[in-house]
Amino acid sequence: MASPAFERMHARARAVRTRAAIRSWEYRQRDLAAGVWLKLRRALAGARAAYAIAPEEAERLVAEGYRTEPCGRALAPEKAILVVDSPRVEQIAGRRPIRVGLGPDFFVAKAVALVPFADDAPRGKLK
Repeated sequence: MASPAFERMHARARAVRTRAAIRSWEYRQRDLAAGVWLKLRRALAGARAAYAIAPEEAERLVAEGYRTEPCGRALAPEKAILVVDSPRVEQIAGRRPIRVGLGPDFFVAKAVALVPFADDAPRGKLK
């Protein structure tokens, strides 16, 4: 039978290992990012709305000519971030509105459709 002091020591060791793993992940993200966080913030700054969409929908949008933001490929895990006009986003059945910003909903989504402030923005569909 383990003593209470022994159990506390194990709990502290687990907490230290958890903090070290999180810190390691943060450093890896920062060091390998090559400016991706700034690029990601710029992409979000131009969006008035954001929607989590299925990866299949993102592939369909790319096939239609919408381009992905390069900063999404630099994240780990990769994320498809597309700038899509408002009428086209309304046609996506499984879309789920999320907050425009670096929050948990954004990071959990595998694909994100951003609606720009000006729907005729040149960053949308390729011509």
